[in-house]
Amino acid sequence: MTALDAPPRKDHPPTTTRPRLNLTVMCLAGFMIQVDVTIVNVALPRIQAGLQLNGGGLLWVVTAYALSLAACIPVAAALGDRFGHRPVFLTGVAVFTVASVGCALAGTGLALVIARAAQGAGGAAMLALTLSIITESYTGDGRAGAIGTWAAVGGTGFGVGPVVGGLLLSVTGWSSVFWVNVPVGIFAFVGALVAVPRSHPSEHRLDVLGATLCAGGLVALSFGLTRSSAHPWSSLLVAGPVLSGVALLLAFSGWQRRAAYPMAPPALLRIRGFAPAVVVYLAAYAAFGGILFFCTLLYQDVAGWSVLRTGLSWLFMNVPFLVVAQCSAALQRRLSARTQVTAGCLGAAAGAATLTVVTVTTPFAVTAVAFVLAGAGFGALVPVLTHVAMAEVPSRLSGIASGLLNSARQVGTSIGLAVLGYVAAARTLSAWHRLPGHLARAAEADVVSGRVSSVGHALGSAYRQPAVTSFEQGYHWAVGVGAVLLALGAAVAWCAFPTRAEPVESTRAPSEGGLA
Repeated sequence: MTALDAPPRKDHPPTTTRPRLNLTVMCLAGFMIQVDVTIVNVALPRIQAGLQLNGGGLLWVVTAYALSLAACIPVAAALGDRFGHRPVFLTGVAVFTVASVGCALAGTGLALVIARAAQGAGGAAMLALTLSIITESYTGDGRAGAIGTWAAVGGTGFGVGPVVGGLLLSVTGWSSVFWVNVPVGIFAFVGALVAVPRSHPSEHRLDVLGATLCAGGLVALSFGLTRSSAHPWSSLLVAGPVLSGVALLLAFSGWQRRAAYPMAPPALLRIRGFAPAVVVYLAAYAAFGGILFFCTLLYQDVAGWSVLRTGLSWLFMNVPFLVVAQCSAALQRRLSARTQVTAGCLGAAAGAATLTVVTVTTPFAVTAVAFVLAGAGFGALVPVLTHVAMAEVPSRLSGIASGLLNSARQVGTSIGLAVLGYVAAARTLSAWHRLPGHLARAAEADVVSGRVSSVGHALGSAYRQPAVTSFEQGYHWAVGVGAVLLALGAAVAWCAFPTRAEPVESTRAPSEGGLA
């Protein structure tokens, strides 16, 4: 008997009696996780100075969180399916909130790294189960509207983080970027306690070996991809973890076909729309993560913008994302999933392609148009992808399905940063090495990372503009690859998704009125 055959849990979602509070808590959870990624990046220079960290120690402040998040998402999802989504989600909120206090009070780099890893574990439980809780709590039109709201609010976290971080750091110390999580976490915990409905735990035993292989594979793969920004792919620091991660994930896939109670039943991938949605999600976020990273370098390090100004510029992406995502439920009644996701990917690809002509001297209006196209494109594709992926997943597997979908986003972001970073570095150094004189071989790391002021100080002012030009060439190639990834996502959606509009059910649970 497989996990899809056994009927330990009813597939009729237990609708919540407090729909607005339920949705607010789920949106806050997703929003808080995304904000934490960028708000901490803003504070890194202050953290480095305050704790006297070297470059490697500072890298682990970011890496510990990212690795823990990537590894624990599918494990937390499986735990949610086994023991119930509500208790695992509540545990995640509590761990994330307490770990945030630990980060704020950390007096050493080691203490901060440990607290950041705990933050990632708690955040994984939250991120893995928000979507499954929404899926269980709403039906029909209410579900589509709730997913659209969740996607819109969560997606704006990337842009809000730098703005909030810049404002906090202008008046207080670096610990404030962690303290800000505490009241939000307390509200989310109490709200979830009151509004999240209880789900029936599965009777299946936990797949311990599968969870271990999956977590180990994701940690190794993510670690190797993270190190690829500072070391060549042939280095043992990169190739070793990447190959080990791939081997562990292949072993995980093989074990799932033989396990009596698999953590991720192979039949899950045969559910209509789920596997293509995961593929498009991975490709889209591989492009998105890399594009945001290189746009940040261009405007902050090369053009000299402040963190706050850069964060505010992302509103040209976030506002269209929010508006279009909120309209997703209405669009799903008129357009097919194939049309919406394909159009969204192509719109975002057009935005990325527009960025390939942007330089530090280009009027920002051009970048603003690119951001609007990218934001609207992602607003069109993310809610529909989510709805298509989860639409036919049995309730008892909604946790692991949600976890795999969110893992695709995390892994996609890591892959995007690694691949686009490699392309950018190669093209930047190629341009830099064409300069005459032996000094062109110097300051390579600063040129690749856009630290053109450091190049000017080290080599002389005459080398500043060539450094800018070299970086811009690498940046253009990187965002161009991002556009190609989005176009590939459009091709997958066009070939694999339903060709007809599937009207969302008009019936709702009585408690869901007014959410769509």
